[in-house]
Amino acid sequence: MKKKEEKFRDAIFVIVNEESCPLYSTGEEIKVESYGLSISNYKPGCLYLARQVATVVASKESLGGITKISTQKTRYDCGGCEGLIHFEYKKDRDFATLQMKLLEEAEEKRRKKHLEKYFGVLRKIKIFAPLEDDALADLTVLLEFKSIPFGKVVVKKGSPGTNLFIILQGQVEVRADDGSKLVDLGAGEMFGEMSLLSSEPFPHSIVSLNTSQLALLSVKNFKEILKNHPVLQMFLFKLLVDRAQAMTLKSGNIASGMTGKLSEIAPVDLFQLIHASGKTGTIDISLDTGRWMIFFRDGEIVHAGYRKLRKKEAVYALLGMTSGHFSYTKGIPDILNNAPPLGGFMSMMMEGVQSLDESQDATT
Repeated sequence: MKKKEEKFRDAIFVIVNEESCPLYSTGEEIKVESYGLSISNYKPGCLYLARQVATVVASKESLGGITKISTQKTRYDCGGCEGLIHFEYKKDRDFATLQMKLLEEAEEKRRKKHLEKYFGVLRKIKIFAPLEDDALADLTVLLEFKSIPFGKVVVKKGSPGTNLFIILQGQVEVRADDGSKLVDLGAGEMFGEMSLLSSEPFPHSIVSLNTSQLALLSVKNFKEILKNHPVLQMFLFKLLVDRAQAMTLKSGNIASGMTGKLSEIAPVDLFQLIHASGKTGTIDISLDTGRWMIFFRDGEIVHAGYRKLRKKEAVYALLGMTSGHFSYTKGIPDILNNAPPLGGFMSMMMEGVQSLDESQDATT
């Protein structure tokens, strides 16, 4: 006996509400035509939504037959994953277009209110200083803002990486499995970027240390930036690279090609990092007054130079610097391969710090 073919009716739906949906936004249309379902030409299809829409368009009761809409129910939900959307059936294209216009007007009002409330807050945050007002406005409307009370677990270890978190105010703590503190993060810092990019779960729990204001960028809006906002794309890329480098420095690692600012890591800490890692490489430091070069072999300083200063004198003079940019590259000139260390590393650092203290005392 031949199985009866299931009938799916053509239909147009519109998303009227979304709650943390990772894919779709309010106002987008869902179209069913000739057994095909489409939403957008660049967004992936959601199986939860496809299953629900198939149920709706296959049900005579749901649509009230081919030509008549049921007055019982024309609004549905997708069933939900970690998010949820609500969508409504429209009897023809004209009605859908009118509904879309109303939704667009409501969305425009929401965007304006969102900008008025949060644009000034973001403008005060140092990491957003490079952005022009137009770009910052674009970013503002894509962010979600939350206030987290003291002692609350913001993200639990093992949670999916669905958001980038930017701390606007307050402080959070990254905790190890035994509950001990790994690191504190404050205003202007972020977390969740690696989980967002890699889709890997959070490796640690994050707990608020006081009432904290956070800005969240969802995976969906991150993809929106990558597709439609080139300026924000470059800004976020640089932000994430800088963040990755800072975390690498904090974790005690340094790699060839790494750059940074002396205002973020003191010279003595930078030298200690290379010494502890036993690296062979060159630190190039650019200052307004000139260029410094420090050469390490197996973690020991074998030569240093700045203008007329050489060796230990150059190292000691550099320890007091708090501004300038550095870069680290693997390897040293061949002529230094057999050069002896300038002295024991720790004794040099102690002598340099003592010399710096004495020179500061002499000027006060």
